[in-house]
Amino acid sequence: MPAAAGTPQQETDALLALLLAGGPVRPLRTLLDRAGSACAALAAGAEAWRAAGIASRQAQALAAPVGGSPLRHIRHWLEQPGHHLLGWQAADYPAALRSSPNPPLALFVDGDPACLWQPAIAVVGCRTPSSGGRDTAYAFARGLAASGLCVASGLAAGVDAAVHRAALDAGCTTFAVIGTGPDQAYPRRHASLQQAVAAAGAVVSEYPPGTPPRSGQFPARNRLLAALCLGTVVIEAGERSGALITARLAAEAGREVFAVPGSLHNPMARGCHRLIRDGATLVTQPADVLEGVANLAGELAGALQNRLLAPIPEAPRSPCPAPTLPDPDHQRLWNALGYDPTGMDTLTERTGLTASRLSSMLLVMELQGTVASAHGRYART
Repeated sequence: MPAAAGTPQQETDALLALLLAGGPVRPLRTLLDRAGSACAALAAGAEAWRAAGIASRQAQALAAPVGGSPLRHIRHWLEQPGHHLLGWQAADYPAALRSSPNPPLALFVDGDPACLWQPAIAVVGCRTPSSGGRDTAYAFARGLAASGLCVASGLAAGVDAAVHRAALDAGCTTFAVIGTGPDQAYPRRHASLQQAVAAAGAVVSEYPPGTPPRSGQFPARNRLLAALCLGTVVIEAGERSGALITARLAAEAGREVFAVPGSLHNPMARGCHRLIRDGATLVTQPADVLEGVANLAGELAGALQNRLLAPIPEAPRSPCPAPTLPDPDHQRLWNALGYDPTGMDTLTERTGLTASRLSSMLLVMELQGTVASAHGRYART
């Protein structure tokens, strides 16, 4: 029988010890699953570690967990408002990521973890786009955000930055998956943009606070971005581009891949043309993307409903009193909705809930047929 879990602080410290041990992640996930808690995993001992596949160097690190300045820095970061650690066994660990080929042991989140459960589209591209490419990225992101989707990217220069700014300008949720610790901005000039993204949605990293930029971390973060989203749209990417890595990882995770074609004379369009040749869906407007992710959105709705533990009532055939919903937040949202379309800002004011929380619940209601949406406004059906 697995040992009892420790206090929340003890569990956090034990999870950080597992993270800081480094090495392959799969054996650490196996150890956590077998032990039942991070404290139990750390206390299991060398024999249990070996049985889970823990490498000898990892075992040495687990036997003498890292302390001192690194641990204090991480603890201090976690103590700040809006900072979260989502471990592998946490209920809020994103379902889309959990089912991906190589999920991390934990996520550090600056912002609202609930937005990682929203239906999202990644929009990526090169760091030095043409003026037209930057405008296209902005327009696609703005259009997708207006449709109710969360728009995500990697907070890099070029296309990524245009995508996040478009979502912010539209007053919509966006999240960024970065290749440094969540307290590090890369490039440094994006520090204010990173803060704005965290305030409007979330900045996500598998790397602990204090982790500086290293080249190998950026391709690795691409798998998280791809897995957290229903699909990936590539806009202007050279033949050797990190955006193509994200697209490949998206396909491997069972997500949709879309590519925007460009001029035959633009070297930054060659990666997109290659993707289209290899089977990616050619898209010229945001509506093409929405059509392509409909099935995956339904799967996400099922995961959301399980997480929220709130059965969605059948759509009433005639005006009648609201059904009684077991989750108070759902009841509050249902009461705030009418038969006239209502915008997200109004629903936020009426319910006191965050936009990301409302979006998650509205998605489930919409796919169950009790709510209809049009142009970012919602009404009972």
